[in-house]
Amino acid sequence: MSDELLTPTPAPAPHSLLEDIQGLLTGCLFVALGVCMFREAGLFTGGTTGVAFLTHYLLGYPLGAVLFVINLPFYVFGWRKLGHLFTFKTFAAVGLLSAYVELLPQWVGFEHLNPVFAAVMAGLLAGTGILILIRHGASLGGVTIMAIYFQKTRGWRAGNVQMAVDFVILLTAFAVSDVQKALLSMLGAVALNVVIGVNHRTDRYYGV
Repeated sequence: MSDELLTPTPAPAPHSLLEDIQGLLTGCLFVALGVCMFREAGLFTGGTTGVAFLTHYLLGYPLGAVLFVINLPFYVFGWRKLGHLFTFKTFAAVGLLSAYVELLPQWVGFEHLNPVFAAVMAGLLAGTGILILIRHGASLGGVTIMAIYFQKTRGWRAGNVQMAVDFVILLTAFAVSDVQKALLSMLGAVALNVVIGVNHRTDRYYGV
Protein backbone atom coordinates (compact mmCIF):
# COMPACT_ATOMS: atom_id res chain seq x y z
CA MET A 1 0.00 0.00 0.00
CA SER A 2 1.45 3.38 -0.95
CA ASP A 3 2.35 6.01 1.63
CA GLU A 4 -0.16 8.33 -0.08
CA LEU A 5 -3.05 6.04 0.87
CA LEU A 6 -1.82 5.80 4.46
CA THR A 7 -1.55 9.56 4.90
CA PRO A 8 -4.71 10.99 6.48
CA THR A 9 -6.44 13.80 4.66
CA PRO A 10 -5.66 17.05 6.48
CA ALA A 11 -8.57 18.99 7.92
CA PRO A 12 -9.39 22.14 5.92
CA ALA A 13 -7.91 25.30 7.37
CA PRO A 14 -10.59 27.71 8.63
CA HIS A 15 -11.15 30.90 6.70
CA SER A 16 -9.60 34.04 8.10
CA LEU A 17 -11.74 37.08 8.85
CA LEU A 18 -10.39 38.80 5.72
CA GLU A 19 -11.26 35.76 3.59
CA ASP A 20 -14.80 35.70 4.99
CA ILE A 21 -15.24 39.42 4.31
CA GLN A 22 -14.14 39.09 0.69
CA GLY A 23 -16.34 36.02 0.34
CA LEU A 24 -19.42 37.91 1.52
CA LEU A 25 -18.63 40.97 -0.60
CA THR A 26 -17.99 38.91 -3.72
CA GLY A 27 -20.79 36.37 -3.30
CA CYS A 28 -23.41 39.04 -2.62
CA LEU A 29 -22.22 41.08 -5.61
CA PHE A 30 -22.61 38.09 -7.93
CA VAL A 31 -26.11 37.42 -6.63
CA ALA A 32 -27.08 41.09 -6.81
CA LEU A 33 -25.99 41.34 -10.44
CA GLY A 34 -28.10 38.28 -11.21
CA VAL A 35 -31.08 39.77 -9.37
CA CYS A 36 -30.73 43.02 -11.34
CA MET A 37 -30.67 41.06 -14.60
CA PHE A 38 -33.81 39.19 -13.56
CA ARG A 39 -35.49 42.49 -12.69
CA GLU A 40 -34.41 44.18 -15.93
CA ALA A 41 -35.89 41.32 -17.96
CA GLY A 42 -39.09 41.27 -15.89
CA LEU A 43 -38.38 37.76 -14.60
CA PHE A 44 -38.71 36.09 -11.21
CA THR A 45 -36.55 33.78 -9.16
CA GLY A 46 -37.18 31.32 -6.36
CA GLY A 47 -36.84 31.36 -2.59
CA THR A 48 -37.53 34.40 -0.46
CA THR A 49 -36.03 36.51 -3.25
CA GLY A 50 -38.88 35.30 -5.45
CA VAL A 51 -41.41 36.40 -2.84
CA ALA A 52 -39.64 39.76 -2.70
CA PHE A 53 -39.91 40.01 -6.51
CA LEU A 54 -43.65 39.36 -6.35
CA THR A 55 -44.07 42.06 -3.72
CA HIS A 56 -41.93 44.44 -5.75
CA TYR A 57 -43.82 43.85 -9.00
CA LEU A 58 -47.31 43.90 -7.49
CA LEU A 59 -46.98 46.63 -4.86
CA GLY A 60 -44.01 48.65 -6.09
CA TYR A 61 -42.01 48.44 -2.87
CA PRO A 62 -38.19 48.70 -3.20
CA LEU A 63 -36.83 45.24 -3.93
CA GLY A 64 -33.81 45.57 -1.64
CA ALA A 65 -35.86 46.64 1.37
CA VAL A 66 -38.46 43.91 0.87
CA LEU A 67 -35.70 41.31 0.49
CA PHE A 68 -34.18 42.32 3.82
CA VAL A 69 -37.43 42.41 5.79
CA ILE A 70 -38.84 39.16 4.42
CA ASN A 71 -35.81 37.22 5.64
CA LEU A 72 -36.05 38.37 9.26
CA PRO A 73 -38.08 35.36 10.56
CA PHE A 74 -35.52 32.90 9.20
CA TYR A 75 -32.76 34.32 11.37
CA VAL A 76 -34.47 32.87 14.45
CA PHE A 77 -34.38 29.37 12.96
CA GLY A 78 -30.79 29.80 11.81
CA TRP A 79 -29.73 31.08 15.24
CA ARG A 80 -31.18 28.00 16.95
CA LYS A 81 -30.30 25.28 14.43
CA LEU A 82 -27.20 26.38 12.51
CA GLY A 83 -25.29 28.49 15.01
CA HIS A 84 -24.78 32.11 15.95
CA LEU A 85 -21.84 32.73 13.61
CA PHE A 86 -23.71 31.35 10.59
CA THR A 87 -26.75 33.49 11.41
CA PHE A 88 -24.65 36.62 11.88
CA LYS A 89 -22.91 36.07 8.54
CA THR A 90 -26.27 35.44 6.88
CA PHE A 91 -27.68 38.66 8.35
CA ALA A 92 -24.66 40.55 6.99
CA ALA A 93 -25.00 38.86 3.60
CA VAL A 94 -28.70 39.72 3.23
CA GLY A 95 -27.96 43.30 4.26
CA LEU A 96 -25.19 43.52 1.66
CA LEU A 97 -27.38 42.01 -1.03
CA SER A 98 -30.21 44.44 -0.26
CA ALA A 99 -27.81 47.39 -0.53
CA TYR A 100 -26.21 46.08 -3.74
CA VAL A 101 -29.61 45.57 -5.39
CA GLU A 102 -30.48 49.24 -4.84
CA LEU A 103 -27.01 50.57 -5.74
CA LEU A 104 -26.17 48.52 -8.84
CA PRO A 105 -28.63 50.30 -11.16
CA GLN A 106 -26.59 53.47 -10.47
CA TRP A 107 -23.40 51.69 -11.55
CA VAL A 108 -24.46 49.54 -14.48
CA GLY A 109 -27.29 49.50 -17.01
CA PHE A 110 -28.53 47.25 -19.81
CA GLU A 111 -29.38 48.89 -23.13
CA HIS A 112 -30.20 45.49 -24.60
CA LEU A 113 -30.72 42.29 -22.61
CA ASN A 114 -31.95 39.14 -24.31
CA PRO A 115 -34.46 37.51 -21.92
CA VAL A 116 -33.17 33.97 -22.51
CA PHE A 117 -29.59 35.05 -21.86
CA ALA A 118 -30.77 37.03 -18.83
CA ALA A 119 -32.49 33.96 -17.36
CA VAL A 120 -29.48 31.66 -17.80
CA MET A 121 -26.73 34.14 -16.95
CA ALA A 122 -28.55 35.58 -13.96
CA GLY A 123 -29.18 32.07 -12.66
CA LEU A 124 -25.52 31.12 -13.05
CA LEU A 125 -24.34 34.32 -11.36
CA ALA A 126 -26.76 33.92 -8.47
CA GLY A 127 -25.90 30.24 -8.03
CA THR A 128 -22.18 30.97 -8.00
CA GLY A 129 -22.67 33.77 -5.50
CA ILE A 130 -24.75 31.57 -3.20
CA LEU A 131 -22.12 28.82 -3.44
CA ILE A 132 -19.41 31.30 -2.38
CA LEU A 133 -21.52 32.35 0.59
CA ILE A 134 -22.19 28.75 1.63
CA ARG A 135 -18.48 27.98 1.52
CA HIS A 136 -17.84 30.91 3.84
CA GLY A 137 -20.45 29.74 6.33
CA ALA A 138 -23.22 32.12 5.26
CA SER A 139 -26.38 32.13 3.17
CA LEU A 140 -29.02 34.51 1.86
CA GLY A 141 -31.56 33.37 4.40
CA GLY A 142 -34.93 31.84 3.68
CA VAL A 143 -34.92 28.66 1.65
CA THR A 144 -31.12 28.46 1.63
CA ILE A 145 -31.06 28.21 5.44
CA MET A 146 -33.52 25.31 5.29
CA ALA A 147 -31.62 23.63 2.44
CA ILE A 148 -28.31 23.74 4.32
CA TYR A 149 -30.00 22.48 7.48
CA PHE A 150 -31.50 19.46 5.70
CA GLN A 151 -28.21 18.71 3.94
CA LYS A 152 -26.31 18.71 7.21
CA THR A 153 -28.91 16.79 9.24
CA ARG A 154 -30.46 14.43 6.67
CA GLY A 155 -27.96 14.29 3.83
CA TRP A 156 -30.32 15.86 1.30
CA ARG A 157 -28.41 17.76 -1.34
CA ALA A 158 -28.92 21.49 -0.83
CA GLY A 159 -29.36 22.17 -4.54
CA ASN A 160 -32.16 19.62 -4.85
CA VAL A 161 -34.00 20.97 -1.81
CA GLN A 162 -33.73 24.53 -3.04
CA MET A 163 -34.80 23.59 -6.57
CA ALA A 164 -37.96 21.83 -5.31
CA VAL A 165 -39.03 24.81 -3.19
CA ASP A 166 -38.11 27.28 -5.94
CA PHE A 167 -40.38 25.58 -8.45
CA VAL A 168 -43.31 25.76 -6.03
CA ILE A 169 -42.72 29.49 -5.55
CA LEU A 170 -42.19 30.07 -9.26
CA LEU A 171 -45.55 28.52 -10.08
CA THR A 172 -47.06 31.76 -8.80
CA ALA A 173 -45.28 33.57 -11.64
CA PHE A 174 -47.87 32.09 -14.03
CA ALA A 175 -50.59 33.93 -12.10
CA VAL A 176 -48.96 37.36 -12.25
CA SER A 177 -46.95 37.23 -15.48
CA ASP A 178 -47.16 35.92 -19.02
CA VAL A 179 -46.27 32.32 -19.83
CA GLN A 180 -42.99 33.18 -21.57
CA LYS A 181 -41.61 35.12 -18.61
CA ALA A 182 -42.78 32.44 -16.19
CA LEU A 183 -41.02 29.72 -18.20
CA LEU A 184 -37.85 31.80 -18.49
CA SER A 185 -37.95 32.37 -14.75
CA MET A 186 -37.99 28.60 -14.27
CA LEU A 187 -35.05 28.30 -16.66
CA GLY A 188 -33.15 30.75 -14.48
CA ALA A 189 -34.00 28.73 -11.38
CA VAL A 190 -32.66 25.58 -13.05
CA ALA A 191 -29.40 27.34 -13.94
CA LEU A 192 -29.04 28.61 -10.38
CA ASN A 193 -29.68 25.27 -8.73
CA VAL A 194 -27.54 23.27 -11.13
CA VAL A 195 -24.54 25.34 -9.99
CA ILE A 196 -25.32 24.64 -6.33
CA GLY A 197 -26.31 20.99 -6.87
CA VAL A 198 -23.16 20.09 -8.82
CA ASN A 199 -20.70 22.00 -6.64
CA HIS A 200 -22.11 21.65 -3.13
CA ARG A 201 -22.40 18.08 -1.84
CA THR A 202 -22.33 16.31 1.50
CA ASP A 203 -19.04 14.58 0.59
CA ARG A 204 -17.37 17.83 -0.41
CA TYR A 205 -16.15 21.03 1.18
CA TYR A 206 -18.57 23.00 3.37
CA GLY A 207 -16.28 25.88 4.26
CA VAL A 208 -15.62 27.07 7.80
